[in-house]
Amino acid sequence: MPMYVDWEYYKIFYYVAKYQNFTKAARVLGNNQPNITHSMNRLESQLNCVLFIRSNRGVTLTPEGELLYARIASAAVQIQEAEEELSASATLEHGAISISTTETALNIYLSEKLRSFHTEYPGIRLRISNHSTPQAVQAVKNGEVDFAIVTTPAEVESGLKMMELSSFHEVLVGGKTFAALANQNLSLKDLSNSPLIPLSDESMTRRFYRQFFLDHDAILKPDTEAATTDQMLTLVKSELGLAFVPEPMAKGLLERGEIIQLHLQEIIPLRSICLVYDRHRPLNTAARKFQQLLTK
Repeated sequence: MPMYVDWEYYKIFYYVAKYQNFTKAARVLGNNQPNITHSMNRLESQLNCVLFIRSNRGVTLTPEGELLYARIASAAVQIQEAEEELSASATLEHGAISISTTETALNIYLSEKLRSFHTEYPGIRLRISNHSTPQAVQAVKNGEVDFAIVTTPAEVESGLKMMELSSFHEVLVGGKTFAALANQNLSLKDLSNSPLIPLSDESMTRRFYRQFFLDHDAILKPDTEAATTDQMLTLVKSELGLAFVPEPMAKGLLERGEIIQLHLQEIIPLRSICLVYDRHRPLNTAARKFQQLLTK
């Protein structure tokens, strides 16, 4: 039958064997020498062997004591290291956060939050994955990341929670060759003969604008497709067409006159930056702290 011994006895044994002295062990443990002696007598009794040879100068280990100490010391070191790691994690000295995010959410919202958090907690490792909204949501569902920061439209399944963090406007922009249109009040139907640069057909943003056009009896007719918003802006600067892009990402180019803004009769609906997480999966201390920063 297995032997059941109180772990506290093994802990006391470790310190007595380490310092080869009952009094020193008692001092380290914040105990008194009679209690330490009593505990070691109980341990020897339960193990049915002598672990120490006692003398006025302290104690020495018997062969059985040496064998036990070799095992206990290894376990004690690992426990101490685990306690130190947990303590460092709890105080945010160390840890890691894994986030999946869309390009737009990273550029206009998340990057600033990450900068602030990293400045305050430089010991926390940040792992950022660049995904489309559906891919980011799937990464949360699969348990691959702590949470996701995505742009709407977004769909989440039961078990996942989506919370709005911020909203943003999008604007219609073009290169300098479209300057003549800048003073006009265009409709979506007017864009039917203009070269449009949307994101790929699989993206939620493309679905958003396809529906936006349909809601106003117009049809979105892509001329050139891009994989990212940064690519869209590069293509716009290269005079390849018009594109709907987040205003914060276009702001610098507009201010420098590298691209121009066109004005629509229809109002482009606001889009949102959202946090997506698994409400049933616990987060580590660092991830919880960062999530609190996002939602406060």
